[in-house]
Amino acid sequence: MLIESMTREASIDLLKRARVARLGYIHDGQPYIVPMLFAYNVDYLYSISTAGQKIDWMRINPRVCVEVDDLVTAQQWETVIVLGQYEDLPHTEEHETSRAHAHALLQSSRPAWWEPGYVKTIVGGKERPLEVLYFRIRIDQISGRRGLPG
Repeated sequence: MLIESMTREASIDLLKRARVARLGYIHDGQPYIVPMLFAYNVDYLYSISTAGQKIDWMRINPRVCVEVDDLVTAQQWETVIVLGQYEDLPHTEEHETSRAHAHALLQSSRPAWWEPGYVKTIVGGKERPLEVLYFRIRIDQISGRRGLPG
């Protein structure tokens, strides 16, 4: 097997094709990773969530890391790492265009794009409110690697 760096264009191509990523964030020095459905557009990854730990912690420390991969075989794969900044897209007039853009991107990417980010969630025996929270990750840096047979 050969491992090589991916160009920025090849890395962006994987971001365009992929729908599930792993989102890493830190609170009080503790890293945490969760799956995230997303859509890529220009310099951002767009997603939704409901209120909870992930949103609270990213509001405190907006520096995040996102990992996306495409595993064909153990010897043929691609992995992209995005370093970036979490940005709220609150339900305000100022962000309405960005929220509509996020909604359109997510809607075009897959039929059930809002699951699991917007479904009934029970944490600690309590049901979480179902208020949709749009957010985006501004991409500061992208790096990618690929494994090739041979």
